[in-house]
Formats: sequence, C-alpha cells, structure tokens
Amino acid sequence: SGVAWNESHHCRLLAGLVPDQFQMCRRNLEVMHSIVRAARQTKSVCQKTFSDMRWNCSSIQRAPSFGPDLLKGTRESAFVYALAAAAVTHSIAQACTSGQLPLCSCGSVPSEVPGPDFRWGGCGDNLSYGLQLGAAFADSPLKSIKLGTQALQAMNLHNNAVGRQVLSDSLDIKCKCHGVSGSCSVKTCWKGLPNLDEIASDLKSKYLAAIRVTHRLVGPRKQLIPKEMDVRPVKETDLVYLVNSPDYCTPNLHLGSLGTQDRQCNKTSVGSDSCNLMCCGRGYNAYTEEVVERCHCKYHWCCYVVCKKCWRKVERYVCK
Repeated sequence: SGVAWNESHHCRLLAGLVPDQFQMCRRNLEVMHSIVRAARQTKSVCQKTFSDMRWNCSSIQRAPSFGPDLLKGTRESAFVYALAAAAVTHSIAQACTSGQLPLCSCGSVPSEVPGPDFRWGGCGDNLSYGLQLGAAFADSPLKSIKLGTQALQAMNLHNNAVGRQVLSDSLDIKCKCHGVSGSCSVKTCWKGLPNLDEIASDLKSKYLAAIRVTHRLVGPRKQLIPKEMDVRPVKETDLVYLVNSPDYCTPNLHLGSLGTQDRQCNKTSVGSDSCNLMCCGRGYNAYTEEVVERCHCKYHWCCYVVCKKCWRKVERYVCK
C-alpha cells in the first residue's frame, strides 16, 4: 500500500501476480491503487462479516498465501473468492466516479426514463468499467495457471462471477435534493453502489445456502452439478463448493482450522456467536473487565462538547 505505482517496475513488487496480471499492472498502473485497496477491504470486511462465526475469516490473513481451508474448494473459499472479485470491481467503479482514474469517469446515464419527481444527473458509479477490469484481474490467475484441478478452477471462476453479479444487482438509485430552504422541489438521481459491507452480507446468505457440486461431463462439456441428486440445479447466483469444511472447533493445521479456544462468545445469544456453538460444547470461562466510557456529556455554546469519564465493569466470556 506504500508503493507509488507510477513506474512499471513497481509491478514486480507485488508477490503472486500471474503473467496476465503483471501485464495488466504495467498497462494500467493507475488502477493498482484501487486493486490494493480492494485487497485490504476484502480482508477487513470478511473478518467483520464472520466475527460471530467459528470460522472468522482468519485464513485470509496471509493472502495470497492462503491456508489449506481456502485452497481445497470449501464453502469458505467460495465466499472469499466471491467477495474479492466483487471488491475489485467495486473499488475500480468508485475510483472512476471520484476522478482517480484518467481513462474513465462517471457511469453512463441510465437508459430508463426518470420518474416524475426526479431527473438523471450527478455522477453514477462506473460499474461497466469496474466489471471489465475487475474480471480481467480477478479471473486471469484461474485461466492462466493449473491451480489444482479443473473442478477447482471451474468452482472459483463461478464464484468470482457470483460476486460480480451480486454487486451488479445491488446498483441502486441514489438522489440529492435541491430547492429553496432545503425543500426537495428538484431531485437529481444517479445509479450508485452500496458499501462493501452490504455486498458481504448478501454473499454471507449465499455462503450459508451454498451448494456442494461435482465437475462432471454433461453433453459435450464439463459442468458444475449438485453432488446430491435431490438438489435443484445450480443457478448463476449460487455459491458452490467441492468439499466439506472442517468444523473449526479444534486446531488442525492440515485442515486449516485454528480452533475456537479463547474466542469471545455471547452467553445470552442463541445464534452462531452463542457460547454453546462457538465453544463447541467445551464450556467457557467468565471474567470481568473494566471499560472506560464518555458520560455526562454537556454541550457548550458555541460549539464544543465536554464529557466526563466513567468506569464500568462488564462480564466477558471466552471459550475453553
């Protein structure tokens, strides 16, 4: 992230680039800031989205050197590939809008007729440019090298496409009001993308409903089809995986599981962050922690707020 990205030899500083990505870097140096930002966002958003689950996306820490659980075609790798593909497209699309990239600008004006209460204007996110460059960067490693089996390549390419499709479907109308004294007599609208947290939330739902598949010859070519016969056919918006994940309860380096020992849990929850589920039935330890908070805040004219400090004891629970 500290690289200037203003000379082509800087592309050699990024470990893990395949030849096609290296050439893309040399031809589109100005895009690399967006790609680095997308990588950083993928890591932080993934960990935030799964903070309440046994698998908390810690496997992504050493990317691009993934742990075993992200190299074997698991449900978790499906989510990571989809989120990363969406993040690259998202980052480039918004960089166009903010004027950071010289070869693109605002998205095109929507073709549909505006409503009676607004007009098209503003600067929409350039999703088409983001999709074009984002797909080229994210998919090229899967097309240019033998990354494991054909089945794994097909799975990762499919999940990359799912990530971009979820992003495309999220493009929505955003508006700004104009008028006397803050009235909304005139409304200017454009098409914009939500933040990446919303995309990750949608992908998490797809992760929970992901379909286990096999790569089999159907007619003239191989396709990803459900492993279980009674499961509906795979749609373009379904995340897919090849192998079952470890339960992530106990450490197992071979499987890529770090275990949940010392993870914080919620004693009153009945969800995935509950002490029963998070601790895998091993039980938990309770301890008391003192936290400092701002309190008794007063507003002073004009214009600052003065607060006192209050100490409060809270009970925490961590898995055995």
